[in-house]
Amino acid sequence: MWMSGVLSRGCFVLAAAALFLFAAEPASAQSFPYDQEMLLEVKPLPGSRRVPMMEVHPDGKATVDMWCHSAVAEIAVTGDEVKFTFVSAKPENCTPERIELDQAMAKALLEVTSWRQQKDIVEFIGPTSFRFRLSTH
Repeated sequence: MWMSGVLSRGCFVLAAAALFLFAAEPASAQSFPYDQEMLLEVKPLPGSRRVPMMEVHPDGKATVDMWCHSAVAEIAVTGDEVKFTFVSAKPENCTPERIELDQAMAKALLEVTSWRQQKDIVEFIGPTSFRFRLSTH
């Protein structure tokens, strides 16, 4: 009787451990949210309603609308790793302050090395991390 109690407890512990391991899905097993508009989680600048946003397509092409400029980028996603490369930026009539914000954002995105998603938040992680919310419209 003692042995059957130990075995049934041991089986329970093994079953619980197996369930935990299979239920925990690593970030690399997630699929990247292609073709979805993502809005940077920040407040608009004073006097504006614009916030940075991006949309990444399955072919790796992306549009990145920053504080002022609209840019075309290539994004390579491999598992939970990501690499941004800017191809071009459309010149706009921008204030010097917004140009500086765009340059800083572009530089920080070039330094991003990984990504993860939790519900409707996509986070790009590097020395500076960015939290984008998937658009619901």
